Amino acid sequence: MKKLPILITCLLLLSTFFVQAQTSGQGSSRSIRLNLYGSYAFEDSFDSYYDYGYYYNGKIEAGFLYGIGVEFEAAPMTFLELSWQMMDTSVPAQYYNGGIFDENANFDLGLDYIMLGGNRSFRKPGSKVEGFFGLSAGVGIIKLENPSNGNSDSTTKFAWGMKGGATIWATEKVGVKLQAQLLSVAQSVGGGVYIGTGGPGAGVSSYSSIYQFTLGGGLVFNVGN
Repeated sequence: MKKLPILITCLLLLSTFFVQAQTSGQGSSRSIRLNLYGSYAFEDSFDSYYDYGYYYNGKIEAGFLYGIGVEFEAAPMTFLELSWQMMDTSVPAQYYNGGIFDENANFDLGLDYIMLGGNRSFRKPGSKVEGFFGLSAGVGIIKLENPSNGNSDSTTKFAWGMKGGATIWATEKVGVKLQAQLLSVAQSVGGGVYIGTGGPGAGVSSYSSIYQFTLGGGLVFNVGN
């Protein structure tokens, strides 16, 4: 995707800024972390209604969600994180038009989450295991394409997330992150992208949000102290 190099560049610039800010601070020992994420995202169902007998429903199939994040320790064991995660998957859907022109279709879906959040960590002295939980907010970028006719639609909506888990530190600089995560894009189906395969229904009046529960983790690199 074209925005991937731009986002990675922004994250690298941000991490460089944090390192410089830490270096210039006298007596500062706050850490900066680079997170590489990879998770399994479970499927999610949705529906949207236009009128009686006119509606569509379907599901976002399970897939692999991956991305990158930069954390800055704003206070002891309290981190600010800028992250980007994405996945590509399929959306099988059924469109009902009063029983006259009912159709099925399989769409290609691209999801990007650009989030800013706060994470709180807790760790016993001498332990290699560090627990954490976090909340985040940002935007979800959705791109939907119908491979059968080449039609596509995209939108950007408010997104929020929450997560919790643990980091197991193999060394002082490298750790393995295990986490559960919930990501949601508000009113994204119907209010953002229209997935009807044809027929009337240019304006859909009932909206459905995306909810994605993920299990996975990744690698953590402590690059700031």
